Amino acid sequence: MAGTINKVILIGNLGDEVKMHYFDDQNCVGRFPIATSESYTNKQTGEKITNTDWHNIVVRNGLAKVCEKYLTKGDKVYLEGKLKNKQWEQDGIKRYATEVQVNEMTMLSTKRNPDSPQSITQQNSISEPLKPKISEKENDDLPF
Repeated sequence: MAGTINKVILIGNLGDEVKMHYFDDQNCVGRFPIATSESYTNKQTGEKITNTDWHNIVVRNGLAKVCEKYLTKGDKVYLEGKLKNKQWEQDGIKRYATEVQVNEMTMLSTKRNPDSPQSITQQNSISEPLKPKISEKENDDLPF
């Protein structure tokens, strides 16, 4: 393979609100952390163990504005992007950080409709794909 790939896919929960930085009328950057977790049971003790990893997320311009408007701490999101490593020196000490620069985002959390506190609208979840509904009449037309 001649090329290389830098692609990240994450599903996790926001650990904080989106922090926005505006540069001019058209450009802005949003930053927020998300947590991803994996759980397993220790075979020797029977204890359930959960490991959580934190990821620094960066979104830009239009996507950043959408994130600022609709995402809040605790929301579940699906993100696609690429890894970017940063290095700088602070007080004579080299610092490093890895960010996920996101170019695609899907909201997975359920939200309460602000107009009607009783109703809930649900975003499509990756783990629950939409299944077409077939009426009885449509079933009669099937050739088998």
